[in-house]
Order: sequence, then structure tokens, then C-alpha cells
Amino acid sequence: MESLAPAAIVTRLRAAGCVFAEDETELLVATARDHAELAAMVERRVAGRPLEHVLGWAEFRGLRIAVDAGVFVPRRRTEFLVQEAAALAGPGAVVVDLCCGSGALGAALGAAVDRVELHAADIDPAAVRCARRNVADVGGRVYEGDLYAPLPGTLRGRVDVLLANVPYVPTEEVGLLPPEARIHEARVALDGGADGLDVLRRVTADAARWLAPGGRLLFETSERQVPYALEAVADGGLVARSVSDEEMYATVVVGTLPA
Repeated sequence: MESLAPAAIVTRLRAAGCVFAEDETELLVATARDHAELAAMVERRVAGRPLEHVLGWAEFRGLRIAVDAGVFVPRRRTEFLVQEAAALAGPGAVVVDLCCGSGALGAALGAAVDRVELHAADIDPAAVRCARRNVADVGGRVYEGDLYAPLPGTLRGRVDVLLANVPYVPTEEVGLLPPEARIHEARVALDGGADGLDVLRRVTADAARWLAPGGRLLFETSERQVPYALEAVADGGLVARSVSDEEMYATVVVGTLPA
């Protein structure tokens, strides 16, 4: 690389299609420990790797979340899901974060609510390793396995807040995602089946067994999927509602187990 001057990095990033080249340059320069590392990071970004994978972290609700290569990058819109969960979770709440990925949701909720008892699970071993680092500060425990399967049986009927950031992209639309997601994130974190709701239906089918009376299930979905998501929640024996934030382009469905 001929120059490591910020202006030269901006030019290279912009030529590679990075819309926020100036902001990315600042982050790369601030994160790199020396010129050699900076040069390598710029090359990885120019090659199309997600910025968060290049940096090794993503900002999420004011936290620096470790994000290893291949692990799903927490989306800024998903902060709305945590916001809604934080409004419902009292001090000492028992929280489960399914399909936890990097553990960003559980870590953020644990930072927002006092003394949560946090449990998280993911089927992807790389995500589990990453999540264990991210939830350590709030005393969270992370299990490897498919949805509820690895959770301790002692949690049944005790969960106050069940977060499930399930994949909800229909299979045929995964190929339309930006290359950063399509190529560099685990397919299992993106593909929600034929209509995008396969994993969600498995979550809602068993949620009532794990929730405490009055406990809530919260998950993100697309606006067009809301009617079907609400139906799945109701079929699981929960009282369903949805809430949206137009500014964040985020839609969250909340299911409540009757007390």
C-alpha cells in the first residue's frame, strides 16, 4: 500500500464502494495498533469484508461488542428490540437470548437492567465463543445447541424475557442480501426458510413452556411478515402485539404468556 495517510485511505475505501469512507477511515486508524495492522485492515475492507469483522467489534447501544469473522453483525435497528425488552424487564429478571449470535442483545439488556440472570444460546460454535466474551461483564452464560435444547431444564417456567433474534430472510431472498452479509456471515443466521418464519414458528411453539406467567417473548421481523408472525405467537398460546419504529425501520413482535 503506497500511503497510510487518512486521505489516501478514504480514497481507496470510496473507490471500493464504501459510502461512509471518512467515518470508516477514522475507525480503522483508531483501532489499528501499528502501520502494518492498519495496512492489513484496509486491504481486508477493500476486499469486501464487513467493517465490523475488520475492526473486530461493533457498536451496539453504546457498547463495544466483539464480532469475530463469520459471526452475525448486530444491526443498529435491533437496538429497538433491546429498548422494548428493557422497558418490560425489571431488576433481577431472568432473561434468555436465543439465536444470540455475538451475544449483543443479552449484553445490552444486561447493561440496561440491574441484576439480570442471563442465559444465551446459539447453534453456531463461532457465535458461542464470541458471545461468551461479550456477556461476561453481566455474568451471562452461553450454551451451544439448537434453540431451547441446550438450556438448563431449571429455566422452564421461569423466564421473564425471552429474546429471539431469529433469522427471518426467506430462503430465495438470501441471494439478494448485500455481499457483506451474504458472503461473510453464517447462512444459519440469515436464512429463515421458505417464508422466513420457519425458525420463528419453532420458537413460538415452545415459548409458553419456558416463560414465567406474564413473561414476554420478543423478536424482530419484517413489516410484511407481521400478520403471520402474530398468528404464530397466538398459536403458541401467547397474547400477541407488534410495535414499530419508523426512524429505525424496525418492527418488533411481543408475545405475553397470560398470568
